Amino acid sequence: MNRAQGQSGRINQGGVLLLLALVALVVRARTFGNPVIGFDEQFYLLVGEHMLHGAWPYVDIFDRKPIGLFLLYAGARWLGGDGFLAYKLVATGFVIATAFGIQRVARRFAGAGAAVVAAILYILWLNLMEGEGGQSPVFYNALMLVAVSAVLRVVERRGRLFACGAVAMGAVGVALQIKYSVLPEGFVFGCILLWQGWRTRVPLVRLAGMALVWVALALLPTLVAFATYAAAGQGQAWLFANFLSVGGQAARPLADELEGLATCLGILSPLLLVIGFGRPWRHIPAERREGFRFLPLWLAVTGAAVLLYGRFGSPHYALPITLPAVLVAAPALARWHRGGIAAFVLAIFAAGQIVLQLSERTKGGAAEARMVAQAATPARGCLYVYDGYPALYMLTHSCLPSKWVFPGHLNTQDEASRDAIGADPVAEMRRILATKPGAIVDDYPRFAFGNRATRGVLREVLARDYHLAACVRTGPARVRLVYRPGPGRVPGHCPSAAMLDR
Repeated sequence: MNRAQGQSGRINQGGVLLLLALVALVVRARTFGNPVIGFDEQFYLLVGEHMLHGAWPYVDIFDRKPIGLFLLYAGARWLGGDGFLAYKLVATGFVIATAFGIQRVARRFAGAGAAVVAAILYILWLNLMEGEGGQSPVFYNALMLVAVSAVLRVVERRGRLFACGAVAMGAVGVALQIKYSVLPEGFVFGCILLWQGWRTRVPLVRLAGMALVWVALALLPTLVAFATYAAAGQGQAWLFANFLSVGGQAARPLADELEGLATCLGILSPLLLVIGFGRPWRHIPAERREGFRFLPLWLAVTGAAVLLYGRFGSPHYALPITLPAVLVAAPALARWHRGGIAAFVLAIFAAGQIVLQLSERTKGGAAEARMVAQAATPARGCLYVYDGYPALYMLTHSCLPSKWVFPGHLNTQDEASRDAIGADPVAEMRRILATKPGAIVDDYPRFAFGNRATRGVLREVLARDYHLAACVRTGPARVRLVYRPGPGRVPGHCPSAAMLDR
C-alpha cells in the first residue's frame, strides 16, 4: 500500500512538473524570438559571448554584477545559435525548477491544489515585473528556495541542523555570486539556524563550530572568485567593480524613485491583498504553524532588502518579493472556490501578456532590432552604441570600442564620475570617438537623467564628422538614430535638427 502510494505521488509530481513546464513555455513564448526584451540581459549575454573568447569581466568589460551571472550567460551562449533564444530557455528552466520547488514547499501548508496554483502564479507574475527573460532573480530565486527549504526542515525538526544549515548557506553562497542583494536574506537564515540550535540545546562550542562552517560555505564562492582574479593580478579590478564602485553612483531624484516604488507596490498589490484579507496564518494546522511562521518572516526580510537596496527604476528590482509572497498566499488561496481561482489566474495571465505586448510596442521587438542592426552594421571599425540596444554589438557582429560598452555607464548622470566606473566618462568618450567608430547609435527623445558632459562631446563630433543615416521608430515615442561617417543625406522621416539639439 505504501509503495503504491509512493508511486502515485511520484506520478503526480511528474504530472505537476510537466504542467508547470507547459505553463512556463506558453506564458514566456512571446519573448523567445525577441533579442531586445531587456537592456540588462542583452548586456549580460554580450559579456558571456566575449568571455568565451577570453575576455574577463571587470578587466575587459566593466560591470558590477558578480561573476556567477556572467558564467550563466556564457554557458547559455556556449549552447550555440545566436544566444538570444538559448539564454531565455535556460532562464525558463530555472523558472520551472523554482515553480516546482514552490509547490513542494506550499503543499505542506496549503494542500496540493493550492500549492500548484501558487507555483503557477509565480510563473505568471514574472511577466508583470520584467522577469520574462533572464534578470538575475530569475536565476537566484531557485537557489534561495533551496536555502529556504533546508532552513524549513530545521524549523520543523525534520532535518539535521548541521547538514541542513550547510545546504542553506551553500545555496546562499552561490546566489551571492549571481547578485549580492541576497545577503540580508542569507544573514537572517543563518540567525534562524543558530536560534534553532540554541532552542534544541546544542552545546555552544559545537554551535559556534557549525556557524563557522556555515559562514565559510556562504563566503566560499565569493572568495574563489576573488582569488581567481587576484591570481591573475586583477584583484583590485574585481574589488572595485564588485564593491567599491557602488559607492560612486549618484542617487536618482527621490520623486522618481518613489514613483518606481509605487509601481512595484501596484504590481504586487493583488498578491499582498490576498495575503492581507485572506490571513493565511489562520488556516494552518497546529502542527504546521511553527514552520509556516518562517515564511512571513522571510517575506518581510525580502521586502526590507528590496527597500534597503533603494533602486526602483524598473519593476524587476522587486522580483525577489514574488517568491515568498506566493508561498505565504498559498493557504489563503486554498480557501477559494475553483471558479475564483481560475478567474484570478486567467486575469494575471492576460495582464502579463498585455504587459509583454506593451513592452515590445514601447521598446521595439525583433523586427525593429534587426532594422537598426542592418542600418548600423559598420563597414569598418567598431559600432558604438551611445544609447540603445546593447544587443546591437552581437546583431552586427561588431568589435567592442570600449571597456564600458553598457550604454548607461557613459550616458547617465548617476554614473558620471571616476568613482562610479573607474574612469573619467568624458575622457573615455573622447577616446572612443577618436577611434572613428564605423557607426554610432543614439536615441530620441533623450534620457531625462543623461550625462550632459558626454552628450556634449558626442554632439560636437557628430556635427563635425558624421551624418544621420537612418531613423528607426521602435515605439510611439521612441526613435533609434544611426549615424555614419562623413556627409550624407538625412532621411526625411527623422527628427529635425532643432528637435535633436534640445
